Amino acid sequence: MGINKYFPFALIYFFFNSLGLPLGLTYTALLAPLLYYWVLITRKREILFPFLVVFIPFIIIQVNEGVDLKTYFISILNFTAVYIFCQAFYTFLINCKNKEEIFRKLVIINFVLCLIAIPLYFTDYYYILWIKQFLTEGVEEFLRLKLFTYEASYYATLFTPLFFFYFLKVILGQNKRSSFLILVIILLPYLLSFSLGVISTILISILITYVLVFRYISKKRRFWWIGIIVSCAATLMLLSLFIFLPDNALFQRIGNIFSGNDLSGRGRTSDAFLLGNKILHLRNIIFGIGPGQIKVIGANIIRNYYNYPLDYNVIAIPNATAETLVIFGVLGIILRFSTEIFFFIYTRVWTNYYRLLLFIFIFLYQFTGSFISNLAEYVIWIMAFTRGFPQFDVKRERIELN
Repeated sequence: MGINKYFPFALIYFFFNSLGLPLGLTYTALLAPLLYYWVLITRKREILFPFLVVFIPFIIIQVNEGVDLKTYFISILNFTAVYIFCQAFYTFLINCKNKEEIFRKLVIINFVLCLIAIPLYFTDYYYILWIKQFLTEGVEEFLRLKLFTYEASYYATLFTPLFFFYFLKVILGQNKRSSFLILVIILLPYLLSFSLGVISTILISILITYVLVFRYISKKRRFWWIGIIVSCAATLMLLSLFIFLPDNALFQRIGNIFSGNDLSGRGRTSDAFLLGNKILHLRNIIFGIGPGQIKVIGANIIRNYYNYPLDYNVIAIPNATAETLVIFGVLGIILRFSTEIFFFIYTRVWTNYYRLLLFIFIFLYQFTGSFISNLAEYVIWIMAFTRGFPQFDVKRERIELN
């Protein structure tokens, strides 16, 4: 069997999309003209018209209000490239007949890279695959796995669709042995990335999905067994940490969250909305300040709030919802949630376990992190709204159970 024609692009997206490029630039953005042409000849329809219809009114109002034209139109080009990638990914979903083959290869490659990264952790070359970050108060420099991506949480988000895919295959008894093995090895990047935000949102998504479709999933005996095994393993791990390593980073992070001293978590949640609101009120509240303008007009507000030095240039609102509000105003946030609700109803997301898990996860995650041009977030939205995973249909499962 030859290489799936989509696999090289999947490799770029998952592992090498920003490797060697300046921060903010990706290979999928550079490939946007090629992807645009491919979508046109594959689907035989123009795709930019809806994008322009939505964007042009914002551009007219925001430019009239006053923007830094260079950063503004560079950001517009970036949004256009992201939109084209989204259309290309949707085209892939509706045309690829063997998505699981790609998923399996990606998980295996990622596992091998994780094994390579572990010994690298203990060398002076850790920075190749790891990132040293402020984690929480009391844990100033903590190494987290990122592989070739730019950040650990983004890396963990990338693999969430694959985790849910094999989680459901195990729960529903599809390809039992191979699916269980893949599910086990896909847990490694989550543990090494130490992305508590992604992990906790995954767990909440599973719990909500279970409650919503309780009468169907509860008939699966293996669901209870897996739940018991996972609960016992987690309890044993936490008990071991408490006994042998009570001052570990996990307990410190959890303690800071409950005491309100988790600066990292606050920065992606409450602080993001607080700062976003201050910046938004400097311009048009209805239409927002415009793409690329947070670094221009919000720099002093963010630096003063966190007491950053004047040469600190990492200026951002690390929350997709808050960032949408700042950039596109009240109208933008209304469009964002209206679109999510419309497609949830139109595509009947609740009729498919997989799409429901993805929807709940990314709906929650948009309030706790991410950013407005995050490809990993859009990929999950598109997968949630695309009817391309019939093996996880709730109706089919009901028939098999009955």
